Amino acid sequence: MHFSFNELNSLHLDVLKEIGTIGAGNAATSLSKLLNKRIDMNVPEIKIAEFKEIENILGSADTIVTGVYLEFSGKIKGNALFLLDTVSAKNLVSLLLGTERYDESKEKPCTDFTELEVSAIEEIGNILISSYLNAISSFTGLSVKPTVPYFACDMLGAILSVPLIQYGQTSDKALFIETEFVNGCDRVKSHFIVIPDIESYTIILESLGVI
Repeated sequence: MHFSFNELNSLHLDVLKEIGTIGAGNAATSLSKLLNKRIDMNVPEIKIAEFKEIENILGSADTIVTGVYLEFSGKIKGNALFLLDTVSAKNLVSLLLGTERYDESKEKPCTDFTELEVSAIEEIGNILISSYLNAISSFTGLSVKPTVPYFACDMLGAILSVPLIQYGQTSDKALFIETEFVNGCDRVKSHFIVIPDIESYTIILESLGVI
């Protein structure tokens, strides 16, 4: 059976939301163990969104964002992005490393990241994306193999153009997951975008028995 985004119903979305919530919980557990501090993760919103809508949510095509990109293969193929605005990226690193928060009232948004900050963001993105892919694998019994994550700090349009070039001919939509890292009173919002190829959506939903 060939799946179309136009056929997506509330049951399909509920299944994808459940996988996203479990993936976020697994990511929070992994980060907490890695850092020896409690990190919680909330998932305020999960939806199927067009790339143009994603651009509008995060600002515009010219908005500078920080992110981690990787591809995945196996029974399910596609790619994934973990995106934050530059201030949120700085504050996420501060939250996780216990350093002073970035004061945007005193400093301009920073697009310069140290090697340690890049490494931390890559690791966070890798943990989050891998946790979600592992949740898909656990739910479906299908193998999913991620590649090495890549750090990027660029205009949003440039970053989104990478998956668009690969999958734009089959779909202009992606699974958009809003995430929030929480440690005490500190909260940092981020965005997680999963772009399986259209055949992989069919495989996922068929393996779960919902189509």
